[in-house]
Amino acid sequence: MTQQYGSPQAARIGRTKGAILKHAIPKEVLGITGNQHKIGKNMSDTVVFRRWLPYGGADTNATTINQWDVDPTEHLTQEGVTPAADTIEAQDITVQLNQYACLYKYTDKVLNLYEDDVPKAMKKQTGQRMGLVRELIRYGALKGCTNKFYAGGTSRSAVDEAISLGKLRAVTRSITGNLGDLVSEVLTGSAKYNTAPVEAAFLVFAHTDCENDIRELPGFVPCASYGTMSKVHACELGSCDRYRFILSPHLDPIADAGNSNAAAQGMISTTGTSCDVYPYIIVGEDAWGDVALRGSESFDITDISPGQKDKIDPLGLIGYVGAKFWSAAFVQNDGWMAVLECAATDL
Repeated sequence: MTQQYGSPQAARIGRTKGAILKHAIPKEVLGITGNQHKIGKNMSDTVVFRRWLPYGGADTNATTINQWDVDPTEHLTQEGVTPAADTIEAQDITVQLNQYACLYKYTDKVLNLYEDDVPKAMKKQTGQRMGLVRELIRYGALKGCTNKFYAGGTSRSAVDEAISLGKLRAVTRSITGNLGDLVSEVLTGSAKYNTAPVEAAFLVFAHTDCENDIRELPGFVPCASYGTMSKVHACELGSCDRYRFILSPHLDPIADAGNSNAAAQGMISTTGTSCDVYPYIIVGEDAWGDVALRGSESFDITDISPGQKDKIDPLGLIGYVGAKFWSAAFVQNDGWMAVLECAATDL
């Protein structure tokens, strides 16, 4: 006799596999500038760069390393008299390479029975994750530039104003006074470090929270109004005066580091007390550099599928996806770039 049921049987599966949803993709922006230096293998993890200082210059600060001190009257000669001999002064910059890595692990069950292509997703996320690591390495180095400016005071703790054209022009005066040049070409993002020419300007990198204040600058021109001028990066917002602005959500502010006075109350604050301080990274030509191990400009990828048997995994049960790279970023000339620390208007 066939058994009867008072209600239909429960579904065997009862679920439908949905699409893989998109996740946040890191934005790399700083890497479109910077000189690319490569060192050979087996040549130490420490690189010493050297510059010859202008006559009369000194490695005291960002300005003195770029200043000539020449008096024509001191170069007058007398007949038959040999001038006194001078020496040439150098500045050494020591940079240490570090290795960075990430690693994902999965099993043969995931590879053979799981409905989604997990290894493929791991490979994609590895590239994105390590790209963000590289971006944050650069950001950390560039924030350390000693040529600093502050909106609303003379120190970080006094910052209580948004960016202004006056402060930007103070930065311009400093960079041009130090014989710095406008950026006239950017890196294209290829593994071979190819470059492309652009309209000359100082490039300004800032957090996306700063967009409103940048748009409020007098004479701001959005990218949509550029006409024949091409964008330097997909994240470029627009231009103003001699500056082109590129924004990224990864260029984080320094929380609660600014002023807590009345002027700061309309600014973004993490705790609601002191305003957050946003570093605007302003770069000219040849201001900073990346160092990479020759032959390893991109990531060294690991892709080991389950099934590869060895003493560690004799049954071939485990697979790995990962990447590593050697890198360092450093400021080449503090006087050819600047960090302008500002507050950001709370909307």
